[in-house]
Amino acid sequence: MRDSLKIAIAGATGYVGLELIKILSIHPKVKIIFLCANKSIGKFISSFDKNIKKKLPKIISVKDVDFNKIDIIFTALPNGEAQKIAKKIPYKVRLIDLSADFRLNDYKEYEKCYKIKHQSKNLIKKSIYAITEFTRNKLPNYSIISCPGCYPTSIQLPLIPLVKNKMINTKNIIIDSKSGYSGAGKSIKKKFRYKNLFNSVSAYSVGFHKHMAEIDQQLSIASKKKIRVFFTPHLIPMYRGILSTIYLDSTGRNNALSIYKYLKKYHKKNSFIKIARFNSFIGTGDVMNTNYCKISVCVDRDKKKIIIISVIDNLIKGASGQAVQNMNVAYKLRETLGLK
Repeated sequence: MRDSLKIAIAGATGYVGLELIKILSIHPKVKIIFLCANKSIGKFISSFDKNIKKKLPKIISVKDVDFNKIDIIFTALPNGEAQKIAKKIPYKVRLIDLSADFRLNDYKEYEKCYKIKHQSKNLIKKSIYAITEFTRNKLPNYSIISCPGCYPTSIQLPLIPLVKNKMINTKNIIIDSKSGYSGAGKSIKKKFRYKNLFNSVSAYSVGFHKHMAEIDQQLSIASKKKIRVFFTPHLIPMYRGILSTIYLDSTGRNNALSIYKYLKKYHKKNSFIKIARFNSFIGTGDVMNTNYCKISVCVDRDKKKIIIISVIDNLIKGASGQAVQNMNVAYKLRETLGLK
């Protein structure tokens, strides 16, 4: 493999784009060639985040990217934009997308959820939905890598192993998730017009959130039968971090302790998964500014019920860090490179 991977980042000035730049600018096997943001052409990225010290190229339009000069384009753009780019790039260029454009296997479901026509239907089957811990052996074979949403990442890391091993009742999965406001992007004030938005906890998209389709899809694939979860997200008055509390009914002889032992064994070789001490309380501060997911299995007063708490940094493990982790594996680099 060549000495360094040549990178373009589209959506460079958004919350996720800036986190990507911070990671990739110090990654030993990467060289950033193009930074793209249509509303900031000609500016230096350091004017958006003074913590980015490395001298990088001025921002250009994604239309001006010379795809013959790069190996990878990361797209941290609004839904609908990565589809357009995917149609234009040469096959040799790998697309690592952080939007929802290639997360759903059924384009009709995508159009229903996101109210956008899918413009690259034929490329969906050529893409892979990639939580690294579950797909690392397949990643080198795909030129389009779709990174999961932040909520689904925090939820699937504890649930997929349990669903696959038939340890829980899949008809009654209840999830309560809370996210810092960066998860809503820079247009948060346009999306949410609640009073005192930054000083209160706010439930939103109750009964239907776009990520539910993604969560249902992946859990159904893992269980080989249709699953529909109960999921309610909340915005909380802090910048970053997600805490998901998952309420489950166990099956057979399983209980909280057996589920704890199984998750500990399952994730033993996954560098970025930490299983907390049994029945311990955790928070987003345990994983802030890292690519880790920390999981705690807790007991309920009803012995057949289990409470799982899962925490991630939504901007890193829920987005940019996971994207770089996927890149490392796709190019057969050390999985933790640039992330520890």
